[in-house]
Amino acid sequence: MTSFREINFDGLIGPSHNYAGLSPGNVAATLHAGETAYPRKAALQGLAKMRLMLKLGLGQGFFLPHDRPNIAWLMTMGFSGSAAEVCAAAWREEPLLFAQAISASPMWAANAATVSPAPDTADGRVHITVANLSTMAHRSHEWPGTLAQLRRIFPDPRQFAIHEPIPPRFGDEGAANFMRIAAPVSDPGVELMVYGEPGGPFPARQSLEACRAIFRRHGIEDGLLVQQSPEAIAAGAFHNDVVAVAHENILFAHEQAFADKAALYESLEAHCPDVVILEVPASEVSLRDAIASYLFNSQLVTLPDGSRALILPMECAETPAVKAWLDRNISANGPIHAAHFVDVRESMHNGGGPACLRLRMLLSAEAEAAVHPAHLLDERGADRLEALIEAHWPERLSPSDIGLPQSWEAMDMARAALLAMLDEPL
Repeated sequence: MTSFREINFDGLIGPSHNYAGLSPGNVAATLHAGETAYPRKAALQGLAKMRLMLKLGLGQGFFLPHDRPNIAWLMTMGFSGSAAEVCAAAWREEPLLFAQAISASPMWAANAATVSPAPDTADGRVHITVANLSTMAHRSHEWPGTLAQLRRIFPDPRQFAIHEPIPPRFGDEGAANFMRIAAPVSDPGVELMVYGEPGGPFPARQSLEACRAIFRRHGIEDGLLVQQSPEAIAAGAFHNDVVAVAHENILFAHEQAFADKAALYESLEAHCPDVVILEVPASEVSLRDAIASYLFNSQLVTLPDGSRALILPMECAETPAVKAWLDRNISANGPIHAAHFVDVRESMHNGGGPACLRLRMLLSAEAEAAVHPAHLLDERGADRLEALIEAHWPERLSPSDIGLPQSWEAMDMARAALLAMLDEPL
């Protein structure tokens, strides 16, 4: 029997991390717009979460921050000259556009792509479709950099099929709107794509057409298409992973996550009789508290001893209703046995919790052996990354700092040092 292991690939938070409030519908991002950000602290917080995963005995990889500011993208908008001249002109003439070009949002690797593991696909390979992220301008230019990294990290076409994005007319925001139920994980699972309907106060970022296209590309014959509830989107659940997460045979979701939960639950029970639906009632945890704490943007994982744990943001321990629900329901006798709280506040203030920072990959031993080893983390590698971040990442970045030439130079030097350490191409 082929053995499989889940590896989380986290986005290493880049040196341009700042709070520009570029994401309408993302409550935290707009709430903290204009504040001073701390890129060094942010990257170290993300790395500490990765270290926890290693300590728990789980597989961990990472993606690199993208080149920021994105000079090539600014040049498509008519700016010209040297990199410094392009940045200076963009900051002077189009400060919002420049903020979109300097965003560190690729750190949220859950939006990098949608991944169907080999047990589910028609040809038995891992299929990966890069997300177009076309709804938000600051994210719409991520995909070429993401595609290049995916091709470098997962180069073996016998194990991996990497697809370019769905056309931008049809919004796709990656694994943040994807779930999978399977027991055991090595069996063919039921894949779920969660889409939103337009027309509410905030944009619905995942289109039904994109979901269907991804299933067709990946050779998924019996996937479920699930509508996210308009109430959840209106409350600030801009992605499904803000109100629901699935792992193995567990669906952990808020009562108001889906437009037609009864139909979804019935379908899941038909596809997977062993499914466990752990629903949090709105009477115990409101949508507002669920979204503010990012309860469902936790990582649900299985530890080497077979127990299951939640990796939760510290805000869950500090939100009374959420902490009370966790105290009542996370136990040795329940489907989820333990809770671990992590401090990722710098990411949280920009609207991304623990699950936003990672892209899950279920890999066979053969596929794992084909992964570029520089992107698989161990304690020695984590030590090297920590030292590099301490030495090169800016300590702070205010809204006005992003327009300073010395800031652009520092970002460029930090990324160059990272690439040199990993022997990556410029």
